[in-house]
Amino acid sequence: MSGEVLRDAFSSRLVAVAESTEQMLDRLLSPHLLPGEKTRPPRLLEAIRYGSLGGGKRLRPFLLVETARMLGAEGEGVLRAACALEMIHCYSLVHDDLPAMDNDDLRRGRPTCHKAFDEACAILAGDALLTYAFDVIADTPTHPDPAVRADLTVMLARAAGLGGMVGGQALDLEAESRKEPHSREFVMLMQSMKTGALLLNAVEAGARIGGADAAQRAALSHYGALLGAAFQVADDILDAEGDTAALGKRAGKDADRNKATLVAVLGIDEARKRRDALAREAIEALSGFGDKASILVEAARFTALRKS
Repeated sequence: MSGEVLRDAFSSRLVAVAESTEQMLDRLLSPHLLPGEKTRPPRLLEAIRYGSLGGGKRLRPFLLVETARMLGAEGEGVLRAACALEMIHCYSLVHDDLPAMDNDDLRRGRPTCHKAFDEACAILAGDALLTYAFDVIADTPTHPDPAVRADLTVMLARAAGLGGMVGGQALDLEAESRKEPHSREFVMLMQSMKTGALLLNAVEAGARIGGADAAQRAALSHYGALLGAAFQVADDILDAEGDTAALGKRAGKDADRNKATLVAVLGIDEARKRRDALAREAIEALSGFGDKASILVEAARFTALRKS
């Protein structure tokens, strides 16, 4: 299969998974009450939907869905797991944008949640998304095997929590006030937690749902870690070189706030080399899967070369 055909197949799958994710999120985040719920406050629900629907490439759901699909698992349950992960990601964006965190006014080309509503409502919207994500992933329709659901729940909690995304955000905020230069090792650790943990979880969750054996899971974990690192270096480069209109968020903020980035540590040229090397290594990690991994291979290339 030619490179152009593979790129077209990847693009079609990316769009299809994004549309399916949007539809499932729309269903999950409807006014419809679940057993045990008393009401879904309309303004809070509106803020939750504002922070979750109508934007983004849905890369994390895509990686989960495509990893599971490569291993022969498809269906509504896989998509529910992907949406639970995306809820965690969306909650993190809502909270990261708050004045106490990154203090951003723009996200995906429109006002951030706390600007469109208010700070208290944005905090509660993030809280609700975080909690609901675990409701979704632990519920029976996500997978018939309770052991699989339990594993997915623990995996997601650890990727999102103290030793993962939230811990990485704490390190990122601490770094802003440092006087000494950020070390490469610190930046790589922080990025592997703040950004890499959820991207890695997407691949590992897909592997768990797809019934991967130990060797397959090890290869896919290696791929997911490398892809997550490449994604964040690419993000650093886009912030340094991109413009606000193309990115859909404020460009140039990393340098303004003394953010710990590999662009700051290595310089733009070396950061590009590292991004490309990480993408190549991620692709090599999939060699044992042969042509079945073609979509995930293209995902690594896309991650390195994306423009927004």
